[in-house]
Order: sequence, then C-alpha cells, then structure tokens
Amino acid sequence: MIRKFVLAACLIATPLTQLQAMNLAEFLQKADRLEKKGMAAMFSSDFRLLKGEIQTASQALRAERLAAERAGRRGAYCPPARSGFKSNELLAHFRTIPPAQRAGTPVKEALKSFLVRKYPCR
Repeated sequence: MIRKFVLAACLIATPLTQLQAMNLAEFLQKADRLEKKGMAAMFSSDFRLLKGEIQTASQALRAERLAAERAGRRGAYCPPARSGFKSNELLAHFRTIPPAQRAGTPVKEALKSFLVRKYPCR
C-alpha cells in the first residue's frame, strides 16, 4: 500500500518539476560547461535542454508581445520583421546580471531584458 502511494506521488510530482522554468544560475552553469566542450557540445543533452529553454521562453515572450499589441498596448520589445541574435550576445547579456540575482531570475525574464535592450520600442 505504501509502495503504491510513493509511486503515485512520484508520478504526479514528475510533470510538475518538468514544468518549472530553469533559473539563470543553472542555465549559465550548464552553458559554461558546454563552452568548455567546444564542438562536442552540439551532441550534449544539455545543449538541447538549453536550446529548448530559450525556445520555450522566446515563444512565451512573443505570445505576450502579440497579445499586448492585439489589445492596443505596446509590447515590451519591438523586433524588426527579420531579427536574430547570436548565442554569445545572449550569454554576454546574461552574465551582466549580478550573480546574487541569477538564482532568483527565470531564463524567461533574463531573455526579456535582453530583448528589451536589443529591440527597444520607439
């Protein structure tokens, strides 16, 4: 009986932990380890994890921006029709956030601050 309860609790808790966004300290820690691997980093599961984290955060931020525009408000950032940035630009910005704040900063918020700086609304 207890074994079933523990198993059920684990199964319920697993999806919840996967939904938690990564904080900036974890992200930079993984990114630093990947940078040391060089080209071999492309085949690492951490590379896919970090890439997925940025994709998820950017999709959420884009949805928020578009919703604000549809509601007649200006979005937090205003990218040009064709925009893009390099990973080293993003990591450099992430590293400007003080280490004491990184653990409490979700990657999404750090990405938003980068996009606001790179694509300000005029």
